[in-house]
Amino acid sequence: MRQMKHKFVFTSFAITAVLIAGCSNKIIKSSISYSKVNVLETKVDSVLKLMTLEEKVGQLNQYNGFWEITGPTPKEGQAAKKYEDLKKGLVGSMLNVKGVKDVTALQKIAVEQTRLGIPLIFGFDVIHGYKTISPIPLAEAASWDLEAIKKSAAIAAEEASSVGLNWTFAPMVDISRDARWGRVMEGAGEDTYLGSKIAVARVQGFQGDLSSNKNILACAKHFAGYAFAESGRDYNTVDVSETTLQNIIFPPFKATVDAGVRTFMNSFNELNGIPATGNSYLQREVLKGDWKFDGFVVSDWGSINEMISHGYAKDSKHAAEIALNAGSDMDMESSAYVEHLVALVNEGKVKESLIDDAARRILKVKFELGLFDNPYKYCDENREKETVGSPAIQEGVLDMAKKSIVLLKNQNDLLPLKKSGQKIAVIGALANDKTSPLGSWRIAADDNTAVSVLEGLENYKGNQLNYAKGADVSVGRTQFIWETKINTTDKSGFEEAIAIAKQADIVVMVLGEHGLQSGEGRSRSDIGLPGVQQELLEAIFKVNPNVVLVLNNGRPLAIPWADEHIPAIVEAWQLGTQSGNAIAQVLYGDYNPSGKLPMTFPRNVGQVPIYYNYKNTGRPVMNEPDSVFWSHYIDEKNTPLYPFGYGLSYSKFEYSDMQLTSNSFAKNGKIEVSVNIKNTGKVTGKEVVQMYIRDLIGSTTRPVKELKGFEMIELNPNETKKVVFLIDEKTIQYFTANAKWESEPGDFKVFIGGSSAKTLERDFQYFN
Repeated sequence: MRQMKHKFVFTSFAITAVLIAGCSNKIIKSSISYSKVNVLETKVDSVLKLMTLEEKVGQLNQYNGFWEITGPTPKEGQAAKKYEDLKKGLVGSMLNVKGVKDVTALQKIAVEQTRLGIPLIFGFDVIHGYKTISPIPLAEAASWDLEAIKKSAAIAAEEASSVGLNWTFAPMVDISRDARWGRVMEGAGEDTYLGSKIAVARVQGFQGDLSSNKNILACAKHFAGYAFAESGRDYNTVDVSETTLQNIIFPPFKATVDAGVRTFMNSFNELNGIPATGNSYLQREVLKGDWKFDGFVVSDWGSINEMISHGYAKDSKHAAEIALNAGSDMDMESSAYVEHLVALVNEGKVKESLIDDAARRILKVKFELGLFDNPYKYCDENREKETVGSPAIQEGVLDMAKKSIVLLKNQNDLLPLKKSGQKIAVIGALANDKTSPLGSWRIAADDNTAVSVLEGLENYKGNQLNYAKGADVSVGRTQFIWETKINTTDKSGFEEAIAIAKQADIVVMVLGEHGLQSGEGRSRSDIGLPGVQQELLEAIFKVNPNVVLVLNNGRPLAIPWADEHIPAIVEAWQLGTQSGNAIAQVLYGDYNPSGKLPMTFPRNVGQVPIYYNYKNTGRPVMNEPDSVFWSHYIDEKNTPLYPFGYGLSYSKFEYSDMQLTSNSFAKNGKIEVSVNIKNTGKVTGKEVVQMYIRDLIGSTTRPVKELKGFEMIELNPNETKKVVFLIDEKTIQYFTANAKWESEPGDFKVFIGGSSAKTLERDFQYFN
């Protein structure tokens, strides 16, 4: 072997390959032949063979941005160490470095100043948009529109990629049943089937064709069980059964693997006594073993060293040993790998073959991104200027925002609003808020860039608008690291709000959560309207009952008083940059709402966790008059305020004539179930037709119903359409007492309707 320019070592191979390592002046060609089947593996292996153990470990190391790149290089402290590691090729990925100028500068160090010139991956939390913000993922899930959700992710990828980024830490595919948990806003809600479909749509939207510079790597997170944290408290302990793990938690993750997701992120929590970051069952046995995932796993922020706090590792070195052996490939900002793995290999506590496997997975993804062919693939300043905030992107997020709105109540058809001749009072601090609609994951967006509800309504010139804040939602600082305090005392604005409400024909009240009240680390023990807003709502209703309540929030809220008294309620979530325009178009009827809830709304927080696909229990109903010995509360109903799948429209839909092609089917067979839906309203509208199934007897107890299909249809007034669903063996499979996915013979019920609570039903049987 001979060394060439101290960069690469030529080796002898039996096949032809192109060894690419960095920018064009480092491309080395050797005269060998290869088949197309193993081209990628050959390229990866050829680079891996050139690497020292230290350089392999370096690929497993991810650093957060550590200095002002346009300023002087760091000379001391942790920043200086990270800078030296970067120059030595001991960094595989950078986090939170954005903008073509900065990305180019760091990539240039990696590919032109290190021994091998291996390019970096640049990651960023593009959760629901980069600078132009789409609705929070929970809101997008309310659209039940998979193509729209896919497009939304593609829009986010296009904007993020234009600033040099090529990896997002999304989608979050955790199934969430507890509205107290702040991160419900980041997922698709409570249902495994819907969550799996949305997970696939978002992966496809982000990743698309990775040969394009408009697509970025997706990351399925958090593996696994994160959303089942006790008490709904972020980072808390998770202890669930194998049945719950396999039937509820795992399927959306498996769906992303089948969809080709290239990265996974493990979770902060412990799962059944073992921190997920150090859980070999999750990462090696299930993910990389059973599911044959061939991408790489990144830890969550500092989660490797957090195993020390868990009481699972004695120090950072021990944590690195546990995490790598368990299958965590890349260390996000713990520095545990880069500081300890070489020594652990030399001590025989970590096999070098496991280092090779992790590095190989990361290198493979870099090849798939095309970074070895062109490290600056995502670095085009002209494209950055043309793309960020472009009209096409604004139009895309507006479309998604309108589709995400759910009409919860519309008594006496108070909505849509008349477009002229009315005095409308607009009340609530959130009505004039241009930042809260962006949500908490807005780290690249600028404050005050959302269209407010007030601005959206002002686009309609026919009515007289009067605005009063009424009361602040929050007082104090409103930064990404949340230090805001909720206003629980100041009612000084009530008088002005009451005055304009008295003179109005209609009152539009925009109430809910501050944008930083949901998200990571933002669990709530009280999920009602925060602060004095409930008092404000009651005070306004007392002087003018014609209230349209528009909710801005990142989680289901408990609003029983509003449901009982307020005639019209619109769930408008945190809808992003185009929030106000979307809400105004729905309120005025230029867009007919079609959203359905992806998560149950409780009557009060004491019902939480509450979800539609619960188990029946041995005492589901009162068997004797006035009996107390059945599964219930003595001070509240069991039923939710608004059930999963619920949502109204300005149209009205009637379900009828539910039919089965057969009352039974056998293995390898199928039946079809159909229903007619008629629009009995006066305007064209969309309806999400939902199919649920109940397995009456199973080897383990089964839920009272499970979503197994849905279809969105559009109907003109008086139009009727037949919707047909297929039921086959796969439809009724679950993880049984035999510890495998299979169908079991028996009796079933199938339900079809416009929500999980309002359905037609029929019986059928399955024979094995």
